[in-house]
Amino acid sequence: MPTPVTLKVGELARKTSKSIRALRLYEERGLLRPLRSEGGFRLYGPDQVARVYWISKLQDMGFSLAQIESLLRTVESRERAPDAMEALRELFRGRLSGTRAQIDRLVQLERDLTESLAYLEGCRVCTTEHDIDGCATCDSPVHVDVVPPSLVAGVRRRAPVIQKASDAP
Repeated sequence: MPTPVTLKVGELARKTSKSIRALRLYEERGLLRPLRSEGGFRLYGPDQVARVYWISKLQDMGFSLAQIESLLRTVESRERAPDAMEALRELFRGRLSGTRAQIDRLVQLERDLTESLAYLEGCRVCTTEHDIDGCATCDSPVHVDVVPPSLVAGVRRRAPVIQKASDAP
């Protein structure tokens, strides 16, 4: 049976686009467990390469290193593999739900930005000399009967003065 190819820390760093410092931090936190050569060099096999990619994916998903450590402890503490995988499934289900909610928020933000940019394009043809507060009551032909989008409507420098019913003429 052939011996698996091992990488030194610098080779692993290049292969995974991680810094040597990050890899050593992973080792300090118990996320990586390299072998040692007779000369004391850290050696990483295919499982450790996969672990670095896994850590990167989890970080992309928003997990901190402390959360990844906790996740590993949870999985490794299970007596049976199906129980460990169920714990992982539940965690990923929760993360997927949060990711979908974040996507929904980002899609709405994209809509808001698109509407605001379209509205602001009409401001390029404004010929009226006024201060920024005058924009709230824009009478430009391109903005007639158009309600400013929320990202534009909130630009006014000061709130309008609201008269009390008793102060009205």
